[in-house]
Amino acid sequence: MSPSLRFVVGLMVMGVAAAPVSFAVMRWQANAQARITAEQLTGGDVKQGEIVIGAYGCGSCHVIPGISAASGKVGPPLTGMAVRAEIAGKLANSPEAMIQWLRSPQTVVPGNGMPNQGLTEQQARDAAAYLYTLK
Repeated sequence: MSPSLRFVVGLMVMGVAAAPVSFAVMRWQANAQARITAEQLTGGDVKQGEIVIGAYGCGSCHVIPGISAASGKVGPPLTGMAVRAEIAGKLANSPEAMIQWLRSPQTVVPGNGMPNQGLTEQQARDAAAYLYTLK
């Protein structure tokens, strides 16, 4: 094999080997940007939101990506919550509405299946921040 052909083949091999790393870096950057945006929108903390969602057992009713054992079938899956148009079929999906819904769903839509959990303002902001990372 000629030196120039070897060089071209070597470049191709390096390109193929680098592709998975590039995709991983791009995914990490997208996740980091989603976290930053969600925290700015809600005034919450994504990591604390993950803890709140786990501690309050939200996954017993909902499927929630990234939350272990969150495979409930009672409420709707929360996949893609950040890009949905509405919350509970009644509210425009905004950080303020999400926080209101998480704090007092029975006030927003009386008689719906989601119980008031007694979340503090900050806990609701944190949970909302986590939910706004789900695209």
